[in-house]
Amino acid sequence: MGPLASARSEVAAGSENGSQPRETEAAGVSDEAIAAFVGRVREEGARLYRDLPWRNTRDPYAIWISEVMLQQTQVARVLTRWERFMKRFPSVDALSAAAVADVVDEWQGMGYNRRALALKRAADICSAEYGGALPTGVEALRALPGIGDATAAGITAFSADVPCVYIETNVRAVFIHEFFPEAERVTDKELRPLVGRACPDEDVRGWYYALLDVGAHLKKTHANPSRKAAVYTRQSAFEGSRRQKRAWVLREVMARPGLSTAEIHRSLNAAELAAGRDRVSGEELDSILAALSKEGFFSFADGGWRA
Repeated sequence: MGPLASARSEVAAGSENGSQPRETEAAGVSDEAIAAFVGRVREEGARLYRDLPWRNTRDPYAIWISEVMLQQTQVARVLTRWERFMKRFPSVDALSAAAVADVVDEWQGMGYNRRALALKRAADICSAEYGGALPTGVEALRALPGIGDATAAGITAFSADVPCVYIETNVRAVFIHEFFPEAERVTDKELRPLVGRACPDEDVRGWYYALLDVGAHLKKTHANPSRKAAVYTRQSAFEGSRRQKRAWVLREVMARPGLSTAEIHRSLNAAELAAGRDRVSGEELDSILAALSKEGFFSFADGGWRA
């Protein structure tokens, strides 16, 4: 997208005189500037629209699964996994009835396995307290494990078409690119008034799809604007990290239930040496096992670890 001169000039003018904090300046952007921005995003979004499978449903459960998958995983990867997950666990009750090990097993390869545990725990609550459905409204959804502001708003917007403030990485990219072109460390507090004012009363899902698609395009054609967000952090390398070792241990225990700590240690060290890395200390492995056990991935019984 090109410059939105009216909106940018208003924000820049406030910045130059130094009289107001940035969030106040952004909230003072004129209605005309917001309307022009919305029109251009709608136009660009129609041109860039991606026909993704989770956009062809209004089922809150299906949308919830897609939103959680997309939190820290590329769209291309989610495209290979969302339908498979839905076939295996087609409803809240089906997910609740499943064993934790089965849910984590299906999640393997998606990364950040805590998301799978949070899905299972939230499904258990929904099955027991909401008759196998997700609760309605952003606040009720936010009370569930693993559901934050963005996921709750995404479920609400895409399933019910209800106006809400949905801020995720692509949405941030668009708003930062248009309203904060020279700023650094832009906070969601600064973005929230603008996102709220731009959100329409109707076709909310269409509006946010447009923002998502324009944001994805911006990241390919410009220096990623979302890097200017205060919440942005560069992901550390996976190979050789504690995350990589955690994932390895979890896969090993799921594949070979009943392994002792010593057996896991020998296998892990063999894998690390084969990859050209140093051995893992007993203290580090104990810490990883304790953390995975505390988080509910598996437990120790009868001399071995089992999911």
